[in-house]
Amino acid sequence: MRIALLGTRGVPASYSGFETCVEQLGQRLVLRGHEVTVYCRAHHITYAGDTYKGMRLVKLPTIRNKYLDTMIHSFLSSLHALGQRYDVALYFIVGNSLTTFIPRLVGTRTVINVDGLDWKREKWPGPAKAYIKLSEYLATKLPNAFLTDSETVQAYYRDRYGHVPPVIVYGSEVEPVPPGETLATYGLEPGGYVLFVGRLVPENGAHHLVEAFRGLDTDLKCVIVGDAPYARGYIRDLHALAEGDPRIIFTGYVFGRGYAELGANARIFVETSGVGGTHPALVEAMAFGNCVVVNDHAENVETIGGAGVTYQGSVGAESLRPVLRRLLSDSAEVKRLQALARERAHRRYNWEAVTDAYERLFYRVTDWPLPQRLAAPRQS
Repeated sequence: MRIALLGTRGVPASYSGFETCVEQLGQRLVLRGHEVTVYCRAHHITYAGDTYKGMRLVKLPTIRNKYLDTMIHSFLSSLHALGQRYDVALYFIVGNSLTTFIPRLVGTRTVINVDGLDWKREKWPGPAKAYIKLSEYLATKLPNAFLTDSETVQAYYRDRYGHVPPVIVYGSEVEPVPPGETLATYGLEPGGYVLFVGRLVPENGAHHLVEAFRGLDTDLKCVIVGDAPYARGYIRDLHALAEGDPRIIFTGYVFGRGYAELGANARIFVETSGVGGTHPALVEAMAFGNCVVVNDHAENVETIGGAGVTYQGSVGAESLRPVLRRLLSDSAEVKRLQALARERAHRRYNWEAVTDAYERLFYRVTDWPLPQRLAAPRQS
């Protein structure tokens, strides 16, 4: 098939789970004989090549604005796709659903991954929240198919719109990296720190961890990995909250081997976000064998499936602190939860199985005959 992947910043992946999904999925589709094109935002992707891991890259401009960046780029990408006549165009992010009808004008079948319930994010003003809710409805009407990464979100679409999208999760294969340059840079020891990874925006709740950690009597460190281009005020407040505690370390964005090194050597990973669907950083932390602690947001609880510990997100730091205190005093329990998390990630979050699921969906929407290799679910 000739397949286009649209709606993200593009590859090489260097921002979020969507881009990681595009990179992992796209390269596997190429290895299976498909022609894959990834649409990239010219201002974000600095990689100079026209191909990457077998994927063709189309770099187009957009308006660098918090509210228009994604939508304008997806619109221009969809117009470009008209002349390419792809067999399938896969979009990411529910806000792009309005553009999914464009490639259909020339017979391309379109699919969108709506992810989580984005209108819950605090960063969106009222008009933007209204548009996102409209986009949810349009996702059930304009593309040939839509999907989500969470059974919780699937149930939401069933109850609100009467449509039951398929659930296709993220993969979790990660490279275990021994302690090295990155840990040395930040003065960290293997198993000697609690880790957060994510965009530093209010709804992702990093302040829960910073505030909770300040009240702990421990020699461990707290490492906050991430940044955000449109949340300078929140980030300033976060640094102010940590001021005076040298155990709390802000690294900014870390990708590639450095990110893997931090993930592979953490003692505990804390997912504080109270919005969104399945968080790729959480899935990867489980694959690294971290003991995971999560905000009791339904999608987080679904992701860990009993292989981790929850705290009350509505309470915040005052609920998280005793959970961390108990784990830091019980190394046997931490090791037990680390093993459970690693096993669940290996069994459920597998990129080859994820690619199988996307392929099956593509064959269904195009009415192409299903290859024999996809006839039975992959065994992990």
